[in-house]
Amino acid sequence: MTTMTEASVREFKMPDVGEGLTEAEILKWYVQPGDMVTDGQVVCEVETAKAAVELPIPYDGVVRDLHFPEGTTVDVGTAIISVDVGGGSAAPAPAAERPAAAEPAEEPKAAGSGRQPVLVGYGVATSSTRRRPRKGPEVPVRQASPAIQTELNGHAPAAPAAAAPAIPAAPAGTQRPLAKPPVRKLAKDLGVDLTTVVPTGPDGVITREDVHAAVASAVPAVPEPSAASAPAAAQAPVSYDTARETRIPVKGVRKATAAAMVGSAFTAPHVTEFVTVDVTRTMKLVEELKADKEFAGLRVNPLLLIAKALLVAIRRNPDVNASWDEAAQEIVVKHYVNLGIAAATPRGLIVPNIKDAHAKTLPQLAESLGDLVATARDGKTSPAAMQGGTVTITNVGVFGVDTGTPILNPGESAILAVGAIKPQPWVHKGKVKPRQVTTLALSFDHRLVDGQLGSKVLADVAAILEQPKRLITWA
Repeated sequence: MTTMTEASVREFKMPDVGEGLTEAEILKWYVQPGDMVTDGQVVCEVETAKAAVELPIPYDGVVRDLHFPEGTTVDVGTAIISVDVGGGSAAPAPAAERPAAAEPAEEPKAAGSGRQPVLVGYGVATSSTRRRPRKGPEVPVRQASPAIQTELNGHAPAAPAAAAPAIPAAPAGTQRPLAKPPVRKLAKDLGVDLTTVVPTGPDGVITREDVHAAVASAVPAVPEPSAASAPAAAQAPVSYDTARETRIPVKGVRKATAAAMVGSAFTAPHVTEFVTVDVTRTMKLVEELKADKEFAGLRVNPLLLIAKALLVAIRRNPDVNASWDEAAQEIVVKHYVNLGIAAATPRGLIVPNIKDAHAKTLPQLAESLGDLVATARDGKTSPAAMQGGTVTITNVGVFGVDTGTPILNPGESAILAVGAIKPQPWVHKGKVKPRQVTTLALSFDHRLVDGQLGSKVLADVAAILEQPKRLITWA
């Protein structure tokens, strides 16, 4: 991820941390132009869509220039800092020279400079950030200027007659256009043939805007008034009262969360079921475990037993622990459980998971839960800790909320929401008594989990929390 701009100056590029991310925001610079740096020294902290990570420099030298200020979002593969490795002090490069590192002519040199150290050791090669290539000739979308691309999508005034056939001239009909399922459904509902749509998304992916643009271009153009009003509307500034409103840029974890939730909500058909359960015996067991020497120094709370209850329920109903493979049209049943725990952090909601939670004893699970919560609270959760989850628990009860309808974490089949545990009147042994009661909500993907299976999983969790001894008899 480095290039040579001069004999002794190297450009350090924004690396891919190995999770397929395309951009990161520079949170903080730890060095300034003129500072000495050594191989492996952390030079900056960046926030990706999944976590905040520190980036080490892979060589010794003197910082020549920082190409971007703090708070800037930079694409992966873009040079962010230049270092003079010749041993001498170098003055910061003039602003006019900075774009040179991003020129295509430099790419062959970047390939020869080796692999970029990321978090531990040396990470992925430069080409690892690219997605699978499209089959057949590519439509040169990226080379088009914004004005030309706008005209192609049907937003600009009518172009000369010779320009119209340029769109269907691309051999898109010989391949399946790249588009997400919601976009395909939108195109079908609107009667749009995706092979005639010019994509503007990354790597030639067709977006919802492209479909709407194709519909707009098919509508007969209104004479002069329409053409005149379009530029006026585009130039109209968005005004708001800064004293009464605050606008916060959507980026980082919030941007990733928004995209994931929209994708999940409109891809997986959600079903949510609820059950209210008496957890008085579970609460008594929690107090007993706190006094047990096997749990000395460990965090013991209701979430620990709820997590164990869910793991036992999955063991009794293994088909719920699966995912939907759209491309292969297969249901992938997982023979392991990576248990996700939704955690609210200052940077937003993240869902790290406990790897192979199904194989852990109760003390081991308590230790893993404690480490997960502490790491998330400190903002040090790694991207790897948030990958590969199979099912998730979200504890909305900590906010005093009774229940909710949680949205699935993308790629997972179920998520359990735990409500607040409160003393409520409850019929116990034929008499109304105050008991500790909570409400559980299980959302699941109805493509692979039918009502019977989802109901059995939720009923098993409730039965275990009502009678914790089932952790032994059922396990």
